[in-house]
Amino acid sequence: MGRADARRERQGNARRAKPSKRTSKQDKSFIRRLFSWKKILGAFLGVCLLGILAFIGLYLYVQIPQKGNLDASKQANVFKYTDGKVIARGGTVNRETVGLAHIPLKVQRTFIAAENKTFYHDSGVDLWGTARGILNTLMGRGKQGGSTITQQYVKNYYLSDEQTVSRKLQEIIISLKVDDKLSKDQILEGYINTSYYGRGAYGIQAAAQAYYHKDADKLSVSQGAYLASLLQAPSQYDWQAATPTGRKLVQNRWAYALDNMVEMHWLSPQERAQQRFQIPKPPKPLAGVTGQKSYIIDAAKKELFAQGVDPKEFERGGWTVTLGIDPARQKALERSVKRKLTDDLDPKRRKVDADAQLGAVSVDPKTGHILAMYGGAGYPKHYTDNATREDYQAASTFKPLILASALENKSTTQDQLPITPNTIYDGHNRRPVVGGTTGFAPPNEDERSYGKISVQTATNNSVNAVFAQMGADVGLDKIKETAVKLGLNGKRMDVQPAMTLGTMGASPLQMAGAYATLDNHGIKVNPTLVVKATHGEENFPLRKPIGERVIARTTADTVTKVLTGVVNDGTATQEVKNTAYDAAGKTGTSDDDKSAWFVGYTPKLVTAVGMFGESPQGGAQVTLKGTGGGGRVNGGTYPARVWADYTQAALEGNTAAQFDLVTDYGNEVPPTPAPTPSSTPSATPSPSGTPSQSPSQKPTPTGPPTPTGRPTGVPTGPTPSNSGFPAGGTTGGPGGDTGGNGNGAGGTTPNDSQNPNGLSGFN
Repeated sequence: MGRADARRERQGNARRAKPSKRTSKQDKSFIRRLFSWKKILGAFLGVCLLGILAFIGLYLYVQIPQKGNLDASKQANVFKYTDGKVIARGGTVNRETVGLAHIPLKVQRTFIAAENKTFYHDSGVDLWGTARGILNTLMGRGKQGGSTITQQYVKNYYLSDEQTVSRKLQEIIISLKVDDKLSKDQILEGYINTSYYGRGAYGIQAAAQAYYHKDADKLSVSQGAYLASLLQAPSQYDWQAATPTGRKLVQNRWAYALDNMVEMHWLSPQERAQQRFQIPKPPKPLAGVTGQKSYIIDAAKKELFAQGVDPKEFERGGWTVTLGIDPARQKALERSVKRKLTDDLDPKRRKVDADAQLGAVSVDPKTGHILAMYGGAGYPKHYTDNATREDYQAASTFKPLILASALENKSTTQDQLPITPNTIYDGHNRRPVVGGTTGFAPPNEDERSYGKISVQTATNNSVNAVFAQMGADVGLDKIKETAVKLGLNGKRMDVQPAMTLGTMGASPLQMAGAYATLDNHGIKVNPTLVVKATHGEENFPLRKPIGERVIARTTADTVTKVLTGVVNDGTATQEVKNTAYDAAGKTGTSDDDKSAWFVGYTPKLVTAVGMFGESPQGGAQVTLKGTGGGGRVNGGTYPARVWADYTQAALEGNTAAQFDLVTDYGNEVPPTPAPTPSSTPSATPSPSGTPSQSPSQKPTPTGPPTPTGRPTGVPTGPTPSNSGFPAGGTTGGPGGDTGGNGNGAGGTTPNDSQNPNGLSGFN
């Protein structure tokens, strides 16, 4: 091919390639024409125009309702016993409107400072906050903040708490119209008078009476700031019912409101510095509701709220609430408390008698229903419900849970021997725990020193040295895990050696649930007060009182078998032993006799009785020693007496039932070894300096016992190698398991619940 031909061929190839280039340019040009900035801007403006037109249409269509929404829903709530008889009626809307002129100006401003600082300048709607609220509603995130005071007033008075986009759009339109129609003072007055403050109170006047027992015009700035803070979360921030976290949060919001008032020049820095948080007064009961009814109804409401019932909706009324309370058993429990405790008390003669408080909860282990509950003297004499309070230590009623954890986890001693009711431990007084992370050597009651004793004997006599060592052998984290599964509050449980002596706070309600789970062969029992709740024709879905299995049956049944030994041959024998029915249980007494317990059960009934020393002035925890004119008050005295008297009546002669136990250790509790009396007292004196006054205490053992009745394959006597470290606590013979005040290793201060080394005695 010549050069001319080659050139022509190259030119031809170039011409043939050019159409594809033009095609690419045409495609790009088409895309640019289709998505030009002019068209995008036009589309955006079109959407905006459509939105504006739609908004104008909504604005013209949605009108301010002629009447508020609350008046039509005023009904009473009805509370019934399990047999259908009415306990009480209440719950119609508690609201009294007051003019803004009757509310101090600075109190008015606390609400603005807490909720909507731009109130006096905005148009009634927070568009960004509302958009965020709508987005979160669409995404299913529930209630979100961002509404102005005007929007909240509109929702309170004209609309509802329904979480829908349509309701939110209505709120926006009506808020704009209300802001245009009413003055800011009128809106603020409506908002303060229609908001829900908790305790069934709508409006500031009802709230002032509910929380401070005064009229709204007498409120201080500090009190107004608290009421304003409540609006964010009325149930969570109610001081009497709040958790420690809730109390901290409401105090933070209280401070936030006052700091905003300084920023807005409504309060001088000097005035702000003078403000002190004023703790609200206890709640008032329903009209005509006193005594045990006041506690029962309050506990029932809290139970419903915890399960998702909106407190605000509930207080509007229309609910029928049926409880599991059996009127006959309730009366029996109240009579037993009177016969076995309060009839002995004479506060005029003995000041200490005024400090005695008692709480009790009785549960059916098969249904989980609370059959009877005793909370104290009743409103208005005593507002704290002793049946549900968690501020007193569980003491030695916690020890069975340690044993349950040992069995459940197949734990072994330091010598790698399985822990069973027949395992031998060293019960010497102040024996240091081996294997623990912190030095711990708890004293036994009155510095008694036991020799080699079985777990059964140690449980019968609540020997601290044995359970402190068992705690190290099992592992404190595992013990806490088991305790939480059984129903105790893990947030009150510090993982420290002293927890083996029951230093955590617990309520009679919680202890009844834990022991009911043992009675129910390891299937979880959640003690439940409300068995049915209806609103109109609708049944509210309630949690199931009986849950899943949380520990093995053999674990639960073995612990039950061991606890029959406490009743038959231990610290509760004198008051509780009864040949008419099977019973198991455990006593407990905390440091300096500030709390005393007996938690016991039969095959058909579980009852926890707790007695607490509480000063009438300020509510501080005080000793129960000397109550009723006696000496020490321990779990084997008043609590056991109340339990035995009530249980006999509550069983109504139906005492034939026997425990159906499945264990690896036979159906009988191994005989308790007879300890050898000590001829030499402990070398270390009891820090309390007060000997036990129980007349039936056992002699101090020193040598190893010779347990009999061991099943095949169970160790027969090897002693765990020095397993141990210190804390306090002691145990007594029948009827007397009170803990002495003992120091831990290194001589730390007694009764320091934060110090694992220096806890006083618990039994």
